[in-house]
Amino acid sequence: MKAPEADHPDIPASQRWPLYAAGFTTAFGAHAVAAGLGAESADIGLSLLTLGILLALYDVAEVFLKPVFGALSDRIGPKPVIVGGLVAFSAASLIGLWADQPALLAAARLGQGMAASAFSPASSASVARLAGGKTGHYFGRYGSWKGLGYAVGPLLGALAIILGGFSLLFGILAALGLAVAVWALASVPRLQPLPRPRYTIVDVWRQSTERSFLGPTLVLAAATGALGATVGFLPALAAREGLGTGGSVAVVTVLAVASALIQPRVGRLRHHGRIVDRPGMVAGLLAISAGTLMAAALSGAVWIYCAAVLIGVGIGVSTPLAFAHLADATPPERLGRTMGTAELGRELGDAGGPLLVGGVAVAAGLPWGLGALALVVGAATFAAPSHTKAAAGDEPAPRTPS
Repeated sequence: MKAPEADHPDIPASQRWPLYAAGFTTAFGAHAVAAGLGAESADIGLSLLTLGILLALYDVAEVFLKPVFGALSDRIGPKPVIVGGLVAFSAASLIGLWADQPALLAAARLGQGMAASAFSPASSASVARLAGGKTGHYFGRYGSWKGLGYAVGPLLGALAIILGGFSLLFGILAALGLAVAVWALASVPRLQPLPRPRYTIVDVWRQSTERSFLGPTLVLAAATGALGATVGFLPALAAREGLGTGGSVAVVTVLAVASALIQPRVGRLRHHGRIVDRPGMVAGLLAISAGTLMAAALSGAVWIYCAAVLIGVGIGVSTPLAFAHLADATPPERLGRTMGTAELGRELGDAGGPLLVGGVAVAAGLPWGLGALALVVGAATFAAPSHTKAAAGDEPAPRTPS
């Protein structure tokens, strides 16, 4: 475990709230729109494959840009990247005010994803630096706030769509992004860039392929891929069972509430040594896989809601453990790059999950698509790392400062 940072020993908890709000914003924005697309897919003429593409666009943008913005936050400090990303998120959401066709929905969602790729890794790197030795504890809280965004996003998104269509929903997201940007500007402490050794390409390759990095990144990719797929396709499955828009998107809220409630407790248990990373990650992924199989194999609204609970619990167990493992295994001066690169893998999962389910569903039906997802998530259990490597132990000898 890393010791608390000496230059920030007494940061008040209130200064972390804007970071949690930034996590809430990306979750709320991504999943309010995604659940609305799933529930309204038939009404706006979306095929299952087109729905999968729209669900994935947010994450495709993040795949390419999160490592870039993560490295930038290491170089200039995370606060400017957080504030700038939130302002850009608000601006991109304005495109959705005229989103009356799939092309404009795609443009708005792509722009939001590009903006989120800035403030998301910078926020998680800030949480890691402020948390000191309590990485599990505070990543549990951070994940819980993101879970809250997943929970209220689909319901508020459905309400906004009912009252004013996608235009009202994107207007709310624009206002939210701007409000959190102002809050972050006023309250987030400015964490100065730390001195960094110069890394060779060989160093970066070695750091990116070590099990302490690659293992939790694959766990995050699997868990987030399941989340990205089920947040769109579970409402579509519920709609086929005869539930209306509200009942369909409520499935996602149930999933998110289950995840949000368990994450802080998992973080506390890890902090007190009562849960070990590898068994916890494996148990979480198996729960996700079982819940996805339940949704695929058993018909009826009750089973869909039960599957949502099981998937949410699995995500809530595996995600904070994987993030805390990454933070504990990473030197503070490259937390931004590590979190950005890890979230690249995460977003590959978030983009790949919907595409996998949508592609298989076109060929064989939605239950088979969900079954394929369950198989992939189950296979990811073999990647879970067995121990946390000390942060200082994987560093090369310092070279000329960059």
